[in-house]
Amino acid sequence: MGPSPMAARAAGGCSSAALAFFGFHPLRRAVRPAAAFAWGQSSPYGGCRSGLAHSLVDSVLDELRSRRRVRVSAKIGLQGTKELSNNKIDKRALQKGLLLEFHKDSERSLLAVVERPDGKKNWMVTDQNGILSSIKPQQVTYVVPGVMNFDSSRIDEFLKKAQDLLDPMVLECAWMELSEKDKSITVEEFAEIVYGNKESLESYCAHFLLSRDIVYFVKVESRDYSMYQPRSPPQVEELLRRKRAKEEADKELEEFVHLLKSAKALPMESKPPKSSWLVDEKVRQKIEALQAYAVDACDDEQRRLAGNILKAMGFTRTSSAALKLLINVGYFPVHVNLDLFKYDVRITYTEEVLSAAEELLADRPDSDMHIRKDLSTLKVYAIDVDEADELDDALSAIRLPDGRIKVWIHVADPTCLIKPRSIIDREAMHRGTSIFLPTATFPMFPERLAMNAMSLQQGKQCKSVSVSVTLHPDGSIAEYTLENSVIKPTYMLTYESATELLYMNLEEEEELRILQEAASIRAQWRRSQGSIDTAMIEPRIKVSNPDDPEPNINLYVEDQANPAMQLVSEMMILCGEAVAAFGADNNLPLPYRGHPQSNTAVSAFSHLPDGPARSFANISVLRAAEMDFQKPVPHGVLGIPGYVQFTSPIRRYVDLLAHYQVKAFLRGDSPPYSAGDLEGMTFIASMHVKVARRLHSNSLRYWLLEYLRRQPKGRKYKALILKFVKDRMAALLLVEVGMQVTTIVSRGKVGDEVSVAVDTAHPRDDILSIREVIEDTDDTEE
Repeated sequence: MGPSPMAARAAGGCSSAALAFFGFHPLRRAVRPAAAFAWGQSSPYGGCRSGLAHSLVDSVLDELRSRRRVRVSAKIGLQGTKELSNNKIDKRALQKGLLLEFHKDSERSLLAVVERPDGKKNWMVTDQNGILSSIKPQQVTYVVPGVMNFDSSRIDEFLKKAQDLLDPMVLECAWMELSEKDKSITVEEFAEIVYGNKESLESYCAHFLLSRDIVYFVKVESRDYSMYQPRSPPQVEELLRRKRAKEEADKELEEFVHLLKSAKALPMESKPPKSSWLVDEKVRQKIEALQAYAVDACDDEQRRLAGNILKAMGFTRTSSAALKLLINVGYFPVHVNLDLFKYDVRITYTEEVLSAAEELLADRPDSDMHIRKDLSTLKVYAIDVDEADELDDALSAIRLPDGRIKVWIHVADPTCLIKPRSIIDREAMHRGTSIFLPTATFPMFPERLAMNAMSLQQGKQCKSVSVSVTLHPDGSIAEYTLENSVIKPTYMLTYESATELLYMNLEEEEELRILQEAASIRAQWRRSQGSIDTAMIEPRIKVSNPDDPEPNINLYVEDQANPAMQLVSEMMILCGEAVAAFGADNNLPLPYRGHPQSNTAVSAFSHLPDGPARSFANISVLRAAEMDFQKPVPHGVLGIPGYVQFTSPIRRYVDLLAHYQVKAFLRGDSPPYSAGDLEGMTFIASMHVKVARRLHSNSLRYWLLEYLRRQPKGRKYKALILKFVKDRMAALLLVEVGMQVTTIVSRGKVGDEVSVAVDTAHPRDDILSIREVIEDTDDTEE
């Protein structure tokens, strides 16, 4: 048999792009081209040439359609050599020994031989992999014609022969011939034109090429069988463009996967830095898609791209798999804080903000210089945690000749630099607060402003707003003043060192003893006004090298009943009360905070031991806080008539708002913001504060779990029973860790101490399993 016309035409030069388009490797041809055909000019769609009269194709089609022959397969109930549609294949059309193609799943089609019926509708088949399975008639995509009693062991031989004929170049050539006359074609007609006959092998190859073609032909259903319609030239051009784009994307993906695998294979200390993944735009796009996928914050395109990358790397398409991959290649450290990406936290500043900050640092403006009072002769104590970077407040005290105590709460004065509605003010509002994490601090203001120009510094002249209060002997406020001032901090103390000084009771630190006395009588007075004790044991963690796989974790447990902490807390509350009184006396809009008293009397928990157990019970019955922006509202929890947060303007934006209002009044200016303005800005800032609190809470818990994970197996911890959740399931406080946990305890009541051990701690999965440890006691009498 000589070569078919289309085979010769294909050999005459269909483009190699057509071959690559289908992802086929060059194949051996079963039919050799005849050199007798003469061709015209090159086609813009490839190497097929148009110029030959179409009589040859027409004659083949006319002959095939005029014969209306019935195939050998008609003997077993199949229609001619036409391809069968899913809805045209039923149980009667299938018989033992037929060779067919079926959909194994959404991505695979296999050849198989029919073995026997399986129930009323299904059939058992043996596929090309030798696997026996049951299929539905709807899964059948093609029945190979002219084949009866086929042996499944010969499928592999059949496929090898087919491979020689599966040259996708013939699709382009056939399309060139058929599209000009818009002729539809059946599988058998395609086989006759391309291969010169329509036997079993050739018909299957024709079906294979047409059914998998997504460019040149489109399948259309007729009443009796399927036809393939040539697409229009514009459609083919667009589809080829899309395919080339996909091939380029696939190539980029392959190269990116190679980068990932190379980085993954390197030891931890040799992995490429994060910055190297962000240089090339296409690489950055893919790595950021994985990052977004890892934190469940991706758009549809990122989800698709990340899913393809994970699949190519052999990972499951899950956020945890994406995180693991990013850690494995060194893009993320082992202990990466995903919340920073999930909540899109501002951890850097724009060049515009930084430039504005540098201008302020250079100019150091102070519109209140002429009304600042010099208090630099006072002994000033600044007491904070040892890792504090922003020092907002400090304290002074003296005893007046009449025996009363006068205290000063000195607060840093950032508003001498920052003006309302300025670019730096707007940036601070949209941050709401400084963020303090075990691994890092993200200040509300640019670092050089927050930690240098604004912060109080030991031994240096510092601008401040000083709130002075003279106390009655019972602890209530007798007099107060608010004024711009200059101070010179004497001591920068940690809570621990301040407590040591208090215990030492040094004669030369009389002012510190006076502050402690003031705190004591203030606490007594507030209790008389119905205040509620909420002091707890709180953990504080500092991680010094968080990017290391095994960073150093320093755990501190703060007892809020610590004398120095109580001293500072009482003075901050006193300041807030005085500022609220100042606002009320001068009809000044301020962010006033209140808290209605609980419906449960404080005495209801008097049976509980003083300390965390009672505080926990008090906190559990608190009502929601309130705010007003025109006048003070009672703060039942603190036991004071009004309260304004004022002592942390460097780290809390709402405190900064209070400073703007107070400072304007002290200058004799109108306040910059109305009550409505304050409410709106407080709402915006509070939304960011909530995120910051969630970040802090999540990060603290992560590192507490990491700390517990590293402890010796079986280590015992002292735990205080805070509450019974249900039956003997109890909320506990790990005293040495400062962390609340839950587990079942067999004995004890609220306030009692039990021993527990950690069974499991997985920080990344947020899993903590605690069990009670029963102490063995020997009660046997001698």
